[in-house]
Amino acid sequence: MKRLQRLLVNSAAVLLIFGGTGVLIAATASADESQAKTVFKGMSDYLAAQKSMSFNFDSNLEVVTMEGQRIGLASSGAVEVSRPDKIRATRTGGFADVELVFDGKTLSLLGKNLNLYTQAEMPGSIDHLVDELRDKFQRPLPAADLLMSDAYGQIMPMVTDVKDLGTGVIRGQECDHVAMRAKDVDLQIWIATGKEPYPCRYTITSRDVEGGPQYTIDVRDWKASPETGSGDFTFTPPKDAKSVKVSELTDVDELPSEFAPKK
Repeated sequence: MKRLQRLLVNSAAVLLIFGGTGVLIAATASADESQAKTVFKGMSDYLAAQKSMSFNFDSNLEVVTMEGQRIGLASSGAVEVSRPDKIRATRTGGFADVELVFDGKTLSLLGKNLNLYTQAEMPGSIDHLVDELRDKFQRPLPAADLLMSDAYGQIMPMVTDVKDLGTGVIRGQECDHVAMRAKDVDLQIWIATGKEPYPCRYTITSRDVEGGPQYTIDVRDWKASPETGSGDFTFTPPKDAKSVKVSELTDVDELPSEFAPKK
């Protein structure tokens, strides 16, 4: 459960308001659990079979102020993956311009706007990197669970309810819409229909704090292949960039320090 909760800032139920009237959407017989699991497993198996993947993304992280105001922090970036142990990810937002490079042995993190970088020895797979970034460094990758070798196995054991909500369309792409619930969080994922069932949108909403902000990542420009890619996963810091300890490289997360809860 902590795997999902760490992606969130606050939590609560989501209420859709139209003309000042709350709308409750009841689950129907069409929300088939087995079909939803089949769709989600199909996406997981497809992703696992891709030796190389690349995509651009737009993300929105909502925070709730002490006064109850909801604020969305928007970022965009790109991810390139070569399984089992190489990844390059960039993210640019209003508060940070960050690049992460992992070559199977060393993690490099560059704060371009700060002109600072840090490196850490971290031999292993992308799965290992995702766990280390989240649990040891508290710096999760965008849609990290979907980048691992078994997204279904990572997420489904924590799910208490799953529904197939039919289809939707995102940027012209028809998608299967799957909704899942865990103990304290709601998950929604829109999966492209057809031969390439990649994740088009992934939304995580928590329910245990009033305000109900959520994290959404939209995937675009998807490219994947069952063959190993030829991307460049070497890291060369700018000539005038300063090397610092991991703990000293601050304000490179999607939640900048001015929005972080005060201790």
